[in-house]
Amino acid sequence: MLKKWIVVAVAAMIFTSGCSQEKNVVEDQPKKQVEDIVKDEQVPAFQYPLTGVKTEEEPSARAVAVVVNNHPKARPQSGLHQADLVYEVLAEGNVTRFLAIFESEQPKNIGPVRSARDYYLDLAKGYDSLFIAHGYSPEAKEMLDSGYIDHLNGIQYDGSLFKRADFRQAPHNSYITFDNIEKGAENSGYSLTQKPEDLRFYTEEQLEKLSGEEAKKAHISYGTSTFDVYYEYDAEANKYHRYSNGEDTIDLESKESVLLDNILIVEMDHQVIDNAGRKAINLTSGGSGYLLQKGTRSDVTWENVDGRILPYINGEEAQLVPGKTWINIVPSLNRVKFETQ
Repeated sequence: MLKKWIVVAVAAMIFTSGCSQEKNVVEDQPKKQVEDIVKDEQVPAFQYPLTGVKTEEEPSARAVAVVVNNHPKARPQSGLHQADLVYEVLAEGNVTRFLAIFESEQPKNIGPVRSARDYYLDLAKGYDSLFIAHGYSPEAKEMLDSGYIDHLNGIQYDGSLFKRADFRQAPHNSYITFDNIEKGAENSGYSLTQKPEDLRFYTEEQLEKLSGEEAKKAHISYGTSTFDVYYEYDAEANKYHRYSNGEDTIDLESKESVLLDNILIVEMDHQVIDNAGRKAINLTSGGSGYLLQKGTRSDVTWENVDGRILPYINGEEAQLVPGKTWINIVPSLNRVKFETQ
């Protein structure tokens, strides 16, 4: 019995000694190592201005805005899934086009690139973007010729900066790489190092309190099913999928889906101004809209603030969920329907 107690006592002494040594090892760590551990756990100090996504390095890239074709013969497009912000706006008839604005990501290939309209230029200028298009309406050409915005256009650079894909027919086959955007900017003397001003985003703590009416699905009619838009909330990803004519909007090369964190739908006055069906769209009046975030919907008003179409709730600028944003401009909110399931 005595022998058994001696063994227990020795074991206890070894355990106590081990704990003491372990404690000393922790306490004796150099101060710099402890500081490094704390530093590694800190949130990155910077965020991208148009997505609010955290980053280790301070963003310094200028926004680049590209008019992207949305004709069925141009789908699926290249690079849309990497855009920070996309405006979807009617051109002639019931055909929509995209103005895709890039800052945090620079896709290898973007397109098909399509022609400019005056309101695309106005929207791009709101982010001090380098404006990319292939062709223009008479109104847009006049603005570009006047120096309204820094730009590269496929009319001048077809076959050099802009390349024609052999698997699609014109005018649905013009593409530009980001390398060629940078090359064209350098040759034209345009800077690409001035980042846009930040949008307003929720903090993680604020996101936990986000509320609104349930909106798992949204349908936007642009006049024909070919260009109608359907959004569906993916609860697992906490993002919305976008569909055109019933098909998931994906990237041509990577097959990745366009996944969105904010969907702003705004009503603006549209007027047909010529025999070709070109439109004048009132970007400045302000008006009504909806904001979809994390499966919820908020009724908002919109204002044009220095060229940016921004949502407001009870007179205060609404915050965005960090991530990607899509803005649908429609002639009437009567074209928008929601589902809760």
